[in-house]
Amino acid sequence: MQVEDIKVFIPSLDYDKSISFYNQLGFNCDYVTDDLTLCKNGECYFFIQRFYNQQLAENLMLQICVSDIQEAYALAQKSQYKTKLSEIQNEPWASVFYLWGPAGELLHITQLNNPQLQ
Repeated sequence: MQVEDIKVFIPSLDYDKSISFYNQLGFNCDYVTDDLTLCKNGECYFFIQRFYNQQLAENLMLQICVSDIQEAYALAQKSQYKTKLSEIQNEPWASVFYLWGPAGELLHITQLNNPQLQ
């Protein structure tokens, strides 16, 4: 099997709030159907779905690799729809902070020390 792409479907407790949250983080979100929105930034894409399951949402983790952790952190701080935000932590492999979205999903915002790991 040759995989050409993988996209995650992120649940939303409040569909419009989730779309606004990801817009504030720098994603362009485009209508697909009344229950599905495609969010993109550069060559990276994912879907927001008008579906919520608490157990799924609160166990969903998504790593988002960025080129500038400070810029990403500044955007995250400004978001009115985040539910929680950690400080930036420097790990041996990357700088990372944790951002919880409006449905409880956990985003690992990461600037890798070695971009070849992306």
